[in-house]
Amino acid sequence: MKVLAISGSLRRDSHNTALLRAAAELAPPPVELEIFDGLKAVEPYDEDDDRGGGPAGARRLREAIESADAILVATPEYNSSIPGQLKNAIDWASRPLRDNALWGKPVAVVGASTGMFGAVWSQAEARKTLAASGARVIEQDLPIGHADETFTAGGRLADADQRDRYVEILDELIALAEQVEEPSEIAA
Repeated sequence: MKVLAISGSLRRDSHNTALLRAAAELAPPPVELEIFDGLKAVEPYDEDDDRGGGPAGARRLREAIESADAILVATPEYNSSIPGQLKNAIDWASRPLRDNALWGKPVAVVGASTGMFGAVWSQAEARKTLAASGARVIEQDLPIGHADETFTAGGRLADADQRDRYVEILDELIALAEQVEEPSEIAA
C-alpha cells in the first residue's frame, strides 16, 4: 500500500515534514510512505490553465495523488488557517469536482506548530476543504504543539502518547484505504 505524504510547509527543516518522516517510521509494513517534494512547484490555480491536465507542477501533483492508495497531509498554521500553497494544491487536485484526483481518496490530516495548539484550526480547515473535494477524510486530528521541542535529535516524536495517537490515525487511514467502496457510496 502506498501513502502519499504532503507537507503544507515549504521550509526545508519544517516540523510538518518531520512529522511525515515520523509517520514513515510508525506505519506498519508493507505500507510505503512517499513524501511529495513538489509542492513549491505547483503553479497558482487558474482555471484558464486547467486544460489538458494543467501545467507541469499541477500535473505532477495530480498524478502522485492518483497513484497513491491514501494521502497523509501535515499542515502548519498560518494566520489561524491553512497555508496558501497547500490550499492551492488542494484546489488543483480537486478539479473537476466529481472526476478529480482526490475523489474517494482516503485522507488523514495532522499538524505541527511552534504554538501551544498544534495547528488545530488549519487541520480543521484542511479536512473541510478535502472533504468538499470528495475525499474520504478521517476526522481525528493530531495537534503537535511546541513542535520545536517535540522531536528527538533522530526525528522521532518524543512523546509516547503522541506516537500512539499517530499510530491510531495511520491504522484508521490504512483500514479506510483497504475498503472498496462503490461510487454511489462515495457520492452520498
